[in-house]
Formats: sequence, C-alpha cells, structure tokens
Amino acid sequence: MSDLASRTCVPCTAETPTLREEEVSALAARVPGWEVVEGHHLRRRYSFRNFRDALRFANRVGGIAEEQGHHPDLSLGWGYAEIRVWTHAIDGLSENDFVLAAKVDALGAGSA
Repeated sequence: MSDLASRTCVPCTAETPTLREEEVSALAARVPGWEVVEGHHLRRRYSFRNFRDALRFANRVGGIAEEQGHHPDLSLGWGYAEIRVWTHAIDGLSENDFVLAAKVDALGAGSA
C-alpha cells in the first residue's frame, strides 16, 4: 500500500492553496495510472468484466469517499468505472486528491 493510502484527507477551505506544478508532478508519480488533467483534476478509468463488477467498485469508492469526506465524480457503464477527483473548495488539486487516488488504487480494482 502506498504511504499516501495510509493518510487521511483533511478538511480544506477556500483559503487552502492549490498545489504548485512541481508538487503535482511529485505526487502524481506516486499514483501511477492517474492522469493529471489540465493541472486541475485527476482522472482514471478502471476496466471490469461486466457492469456488476464496475458498480461494486463504484460503491466501494463511495464508501471511501464518505469515510474521508472527499467525494470524486464517478461515471460507470458496462465494464468500466471512471473517477475524476479535485478539491472543490479550491477548484483545483490538493494533497487530498492524491490521498484519495491512492486509497482507490488500494482497492485492487480492475485494470486501468
């Protein structure tokens, strides 16, 4: 398990600074498979054998999101689930986003 996955998301406010580009790059290297989109959010698509497995995964992600108080956007369909995450309070990336990404990866879901 990544050391990021063992951390806990901390509440952010509008005053929380967004991560600088070099911070984003360093953290992104610790969650391989996640794409940094326009320096604003993270995205990853997971593949599954069927809809049921994708839905089960999305529900497990939802459980983590509730525990952490940090909620991603989820899209799913037959054989896939896609996750987009950013810190809404700052409309950009914070360390919480990378913590959540690592926790999702720790679920051991389908292939990216």
